[in-house]
Amino acid sequence: MFKIFRKNCCGLDVHKTWIYACIGITDANGRTDYKQARFSPFSKGLRELAEWLAKNDCKEVRMESSGRYWIPVFNILEKTCWVKLLRPKYTKPQKGNKTNRKDAKWICDLFMCDMTKPSFIPPPDIRRLRDLMRYRFKLTNILTGEKNRTQNCLTVSNLKLDDVFSDVFGKSSMSITAYILKHPGETFDVTPFVHKGCKHSIEEIQTAVDGSVSPEQATRLREILRHIDEIKAYKQNLEAEIPRLAAPYARLLELIHTVPGFSSDPMSAIALISEIGADMSVFTTAKHLSSWAGCRPRNDQSGGKRKSARISRAGVYLKPLLVQVANAVVKSDRYPEFKERYRRLKARRGHKKAVIAICRMFLTAIWNILSKLEPYSAKGWLVDRNPQVGQTLTSAQALKLQRLRYQRRTRREIHCLIILGINTIFPFLAADGGLFCCASFSWRFSIALF
Repeated sequence: MFKIFRKNCCGLDVHKTWIYACIGITDANGRTDYKQARFSPFSKGLRELAEWLAKNDCKEVRMESSGRYWIPVFNILEKTCWVKLLRPKYTKPQKGNKTNRKDAKWICDLFMCDMTKPSFIPPPDIRRLRDLMRYRFKLTNILTGEKNRTQNCLTVSNLKLDDVFSDVFGKSSMSITAYILKHPGETFDVTPFVHKGCKHSIEEIQTAVDGSVSPEQATRLREILRHIDEIKAYKQNLEAEIPRLAAPYARLLELIHTVPGFSSDPMSAIALISEIGADMSVFTTAKHLSSWAGCRPRNDQSGGKRKSARISRAGVYLKPLLVQVANAVVKSDRYPEFKERYRRLKARRGHKKAVIAICRMFLTAIWNILSKLEPYSAKGWLVDRNPQVGQTLTSAQALKLQRLRYQRRTRREIHCLIILGINTIFPFLAADGGLFCCASFSWRFSIALF
């Protein structure tokens, strides 16, 4: 028997065509009475749902996140109720005994016994900013895809502009591409189109454009370039509207700009605020923020064994931003706290794990900045390392260390003898890299012996 923490609460099972609601009311004797109803997802039905909850004096509501159908319900009910969103992963009912009404009752029971884990939903103004920033992210991905298709057309047509220009979409390269599309199959001089700062010679560029564009590829390339111009215009319109929505958070954005990597592009700080919000009280510690963003190892242990420590798939919009900034910061000598940590972790764990560790450093710094309203400081990361002081060993420790060194020296000697023996018996293996193969084989063989 579970303890009941909430005497009057509601669970919602949201679908595209219907919304199933269940209110659980517990009396002083611990007996629970359930009231169930079904409502339409139209605005009229949502208003009826709000009136039904008010009639039963129910102020606490929990519902599953089903696609995008929960958003209108959340927008209507958050004005009169305390609404929280639940992940379906944590509200799965028993298999074989599942209906829409039973799902709503199960969510109500979980909420009643305080066994739910609500998701973070930012306030309405942050949600509006988030919608525009995520759409900008989608347009950027589409723009990248179209640029890749442009490069594909040029490669198929044997136009090697990427070999002589650092930017295929620069001024000189696009001028040459436009002339080729207007005059397909015509030989021309590229000198008037090449900018003075181009590193390659005119002869190399003239050789690179010695290709032929088929009518089909020309048609495809024209439409792709036209689409690229349209996408850039869409992004400009969005970027003109986004600062207006981000104006109330100007002070917080200035603080985030002090974090390494977030000062060059103002949209990076706005994208960060749109994802995590401005109020850090919803995250108990910086570790909770890192876990919510999917940048911390998971807890998966059973029987004293750790099964997996992979990071979760959370933060599908936030994590790419942090990784992009981290890859730029670790290459700079201006921020030794990030570069040194990345260097140490990369040597042991590899590039990907090291970059995720840098992302956790960013989130920790940002959580403290927004919580304390103070600019970034590297004081907490840079720790003065004292020189190593000679350690006094006991006689037992000295004998053990001497024995380990002797064993290692003996293994190296046997390893060298095995290599010499194999190369003496089979001299033809030492040619053309055979010595390396024999060395790797003998090393594995010596390890197997000991």
